[in-house]
Amino acid sequence: MTDSALPPPLPAEALALEIARPLPGTRIGCTSPGRAQAAWTLAAERPDAAVSAWFLDRFPFEAALAAHGAVPDGLTVACAPDPPPGPLDLAVVPLSCDGEAELSRDILQAALLALEPGGHLVAAVDNPRDTWLHGQLADTKERVGVRRGSDAVAYVVTKSRPPRQRDFSAEVVFRDRERLLTAFTRPGVFAHRRVDPAARHLLNAVDVAPGTRVVDIGCGSGCVALGIAARDPSVVVHALDSNARAVDCTRRAAAANGLANVTVALEAGGAIPDPGSWDLVLANPPYYADFRIAKLFVDSAHRALAPGGTLLVVTKRPTWYLETLPAAWRDVAREEVKHYHLVAAVRP
Repeated sequence: MTDSALPPPLPAEALALEIARPLPGTRIGCTSPGRAQAAWTLAAERPDAAVSAWFLDRFPFEAALAAHGAVPDGLTVACAPDPPPGPLDLAVVPLSCDGEAELSRDILQAALLALEPGGHLVAAVDNPRDTWLHGQLADTKERVGVRRGSDAVAYVVTKSRPPRQRDFSAEVVFRDRERLLTAFTRPGVFAHRRVDPAARHLLNAVDVAPGTRVVDIGCGSGCVALGIAARDPSVVVHALDSNARAVDCTRRAAAANGLANVTVALEAGGAIPDPGSWDLVLANPPYYADFRIAKLFVDSAHRALAPGGTLLVVTKRPTWYLETLPAAWRDVAREEVKHYHLVAAVRP
């Protein structure tokens, strides 16, 4: 284990691990808001157990593997649309109070469904004054034990009955020009249950000639990729995202809409097939303060595009792009559309 690269567990995961360690269990499922320290610790302490660490996004999945350096025998680490289905006798689910509520409900439901009767769920959140998570667990009609820490609170549920099951997925029907298209969304996918306005602006801003090769970086539910691909079967669209559910939803939607000209990849590092051969890159990067993901998108676009190819980004915060792009791009331009900014640049 490379301790120098491994940060301490976040408060919710540290408390959940503390409570889970004395509980019985040889089939253990863990989620993590950090580097999966709970899963690694339990696997190391229980060499005869089968332990899984599940990630929805490839960024933290790769960061956990890099930080720990080695995977113990008995531990499976996966980045997938859904956690392993079980059966489990112990589920450890630390959550962030800043997380998406519907995704948290979905994860809790999956954990309870995977547990066998008599199995334990340990759920924790980094808010010592929590009432929301407690309410979600109380709604299961199971008895809920409470353990409070200084910066987190944890709950223990012993499963006695099958949980009420809810379908959190959605279909979104939207029009692009003359065609109605269907996208699929799930909790954790951008944007769940709707077409994001920024995606609309990208679609409205783009005209593609026959044979155009297009990359959609950070495709989310795939609405942009679907719309562009549906305009002409000779257009080639490659969509990528680090979120396993986003990739799954986009791939399903491409098949459901009969769009054989769409390929989809689960990708966190920005790798794109056939670099230097694409005509257009479209992106709606997240608004992180340090623009780390935006830089990854821009650098990936630069590698992907052929000389003379165009990058088109939609954002609410254009300043970073306008200051950064001219160093490696030409013809940088901005257009404001209904509180969004479309920033275009050409690969020299």
